[in-house]
Amino acid sequence: MTVKTTLSFTDRHHQFLSAKVEQGVFATQSAAVAAALEQMIRDEQERDVALAALAQEIRARMETPREEFTDQDDAFAAAHRTIGTARGA
Repeated sequence: MTVKTTLSFTDRHHQFLSAKVEQGVFATQSAAVAAALEQMIRDEQERDVALAALAQEIRARMETPREEFTDQDDAFAAAHRTIGTARGA
């Protein structure tokens, strides 16, 4: 279904839309706006998935017993060795 609406743009945005239509990137200004909205929808969905995954990982780590924690010196030992090698130490 298509809904007709009225939108207002700054001169900058209008010029950009018009240029993209003239370049053949989009058939119409409406098509360009629709593409931008679709990208915003995808971005929001991806952000929601990433946040859900992060929340799940945090919950899983909170359930990890303290005796299974990795000591910070052990966790970063390889990085420290690499930095030391790069510095010629």
